[in-house]
Amino acid sequence: MIIVCQTCSSRLQLDDTKLPARSFSVRCPKCNSEVSSGEGSRSPALEQTALSSGGATNPGSSRFAQPKPAPLFEVEQPATQPVAVSPAADKLLELLSGLLSQTGARGQQPGNARPSWSPRRALVCIPEDKRESLSRCLAENGYQVFVAEDSRQAVERMRENQLDVVVVDPRFDAAEQGAVFVTREVNILRPAQRRRLFLVLLSPSLRTMDAHSAFLNNVNAVVNVQDITELPVLIEHRLRDFNELYKDFNSATNVPAL
Repeated sequence: MIIVCQTCSSRLQLDDTKLPARSFSVRCPKCNSEVSSGEGSRSPALEQTALSSGGATNPGSSRFAQPKPAPLFEVEQPATQPVAVSPAADKLLELLSGLLSQTGARGQQPGNARPSWSPRRALVCIPEDKRESLSRCLAENGYQVFVAEDSRQAVERMRENQLDVVVVDPRFDAAEQGAVFVTREVNILRPAQRRRLFLVLLSPSLRTMDAHSAFLNNVNAVVNVQDITELPVLIEHRLRDFNELYKDFNSATNVPAL
């Protein structure tokens, strides 16, 4: 829960699990004034998004309207002319495809390889200035990309879909502390679910692939915004180590690698 001090406008974030059911008051650490949990102290921004209570409002519609999840990013493909294939060539391609699939099936170990027909699902939660370029970069590298414009869309997509990769920037939806809500959704996952999600922190100051920074920020990888064009390659490199770490566990539980 987040309440706002009426004296100095400071935003105070409180742990919902430790709050009493009745009204209460707290002392503002900035101006030392008493802040009540009544309606007058709630942040108007939070009333608009209603993330603190699990609901959602939308100007001009019912306060109980269902928020929309982050939409799928689609890359426009240039129009191409169909290529005529002779029956003999078509038959040859079919035989080669069958042979390759049989070879792959014999060589594949359960839980060690991700099926080629199942693209990784990535949620992009970054500021608007980098959103289009990063989404296109991931989509062109085989990802199914969902792009969140605000905290509501990000949280709804995370609750609706089983994602593989989440990319978050601390500046995402700064007015509503978007990065806080996204990382909170990740942190409350059960261990079995958290192992199936790769969290990437996009930072303007931290060093790319700094393992210590990743540990301190409770993420799987850190990438500097200057290296954003290399993000698919960097994720792939780090995911190899991640999958190697859980190789035996994935094999035992019969789940594919990320």
